[in-house]
Amino acid sequence: MRKIIHCDADCFFAAIEMRDDPSLRNLPIAVGGGADKRGVISTCNYEARRYGVHSAMPSATARRLCPDLIILPHRMDVYREVSLRMRHIFYEYTDLVEPLSLDEAFLDVTDSPYCDGSATRIAQLIRRRIEQELGITVSAGVAPNKFLAKVASDWKKPNGLFVITPAQIDHFVQQLPVRKIHGVGKATAARLAQMNVKTCGDLQRFSVFELSQRYGQFGQRLYDLSRGRDDRQVVPSRRRKSLSVEHTYPQDLPDLSCCLHQFPELLQTLASRLRRLDDDYQVVKIFVKLKFTDFTSTTIERTGQSLSMADYQTLCSQAFERGNHRPVRLLGVGVRFIDLREDQAYYQLDLFD
Repeated sequence: MRKIIHCDADCFFAAIEMRDDPSLRNLPIAVGGGADKRGVISTCNYEARRYGVHSAMPSATARRLCPDLIILPHRMDVYREVSLRMRHIFYEYTDLVEPLSLDEAFLDVTDSPYCDGSATRIAQLIRRRIEQELGITVSAGVAPNKFLAKVASDWKKPNGLFVITPAQIDHFVQQLPVRKIHGVGKATAARLAQMNVKTCGDLQRFSVFELSQRYGQFGQRLYDLSRGRDDRQVVPSRRRKSLSVEHTYPQDLPDLSCCLHQFPELLQTLASRLRRLDDDYQVVKIFVKLKFTDFTSTTIERTGQSLSMADYQTLCSQAFERGNHRPVRLLGVGVRFIDLREDQAYYQLDLFD
C-alpha cells in the first residue's frame, strides 16, 4: 500500500500578493488581466470568492460581481521562485515528486525515512515549513493513491490537512459526489444524474460492462475510481538540480560571528542528505543564502565540488557584507548538480570564480 501526499497551495498567486503587501489582507483581490483589456482572472483570494469570483472568469464579469475587487497584474518571476522553493522542500522528503503546476504536486513518501515513515507527519511538517519559510499556506491530502490524495487535499481548504487511511476508503467513496472524479464535468454529471447517480456509491451499482457501454474507455475509469482504486504511479517530471538546507532562527542572528557559528550544524545536515542521493549526481557549485531581518535576501555561489567549511564561510561573509551588516533571520547552504543520467549532460563552468 503506497503513501501519497497531494500538496496544493491556497490561492497561490493571490497569497503571494497578500504576503508581499499585507495591506491587501481581508480585501477582495484577484490576479489577472485588466477588466478594460478583456483580461481573465487567474486566481483570487477567498474574500473575492464569496462574491462568486473564480479563476478563468473574465475580469469584467468579476468586477461586476465584486465592484471593490482589486485586480493585480501577474508577477510570474516571483511566483516561479516561490514554486521552486516549495519544490525544494518537497525534495527534502522524497525524490518521487510529480509537479502538476506551479502550486501543486504529488509526493510518494512510501519509502521515505522521515517522521518514522508517517505520511501524515511528513505532510504536517511540509505544510509548517512552507508557511514559516515562504509565508503562504498549503492544503494537503494523504491517501493510498493519487485520486484520493487529490480529493483529500481539497476537503479542508484553505490551510487544511485531510487523511484517508486504507481502512476508510470504502466508507469515504460511498458518500463521495461523482463530480469529484476527475473528468466528470457538467455534461457527464448530468448524464449520470439521469441514471440516478449522484455519489460514487450510486455508481457502484453498475458493472464495468454497463459503464463501458455508456462511456467507452472512461467507463473503466469510472468503475475503478468510484471504488477508490487508482494504480497510477507518481512520475517525477525531472530530477534534482540542487539540494539545500535552510533554517529560520527564532531570534535574528545579530552579527557575522553568530552566522558563522551555525555552519557546522548546517553543513552536517547537508552532507547527510547528500549521502542519500545516488552516484549519478555531480556537484558543480556551492552556495549560501541569507535572509535579513527586513525579509530581503541574497544568494552567493561559486564553482566547487567539496563541502569545505572555509569556502562556505567565505561566501557567508560576502553575503553578510551585501546586507550592510543587518541581522540575519534565515541561513541556507546548498549545492547545485549536473545529472549524469541525462543524455549529453554538460555544464558550462564559470570563467571567473
